[in-house]
Amino acid sequence: MKTYKFKTNINCGSCIKAVTPHMNKLEGITWEVDTNNPDKILEVKSETLEASEIKNTVEKAGFKAEQL
Repeated sequence: MKTYKFKTNINCGSCIKAVTPHMNKLEGITWEVDTNNPDKILEVKSETLEASEIKNTVEKAGFKAEQL
């Protein structure tokens, strides 16, 4: 399983609520956002997805994602 980390601007509960439907469409992943971290780190674990697919999904939800 691969673990990807992204610096994001997902910084509150409302942001997580907004991104959740988009992330839940991705199959076979687990994800969480550390909103206490200044860089708002999104961590995604996936067997099959590439980082670009995750980044595109976050951006479609209206947020920025920069892979670390």
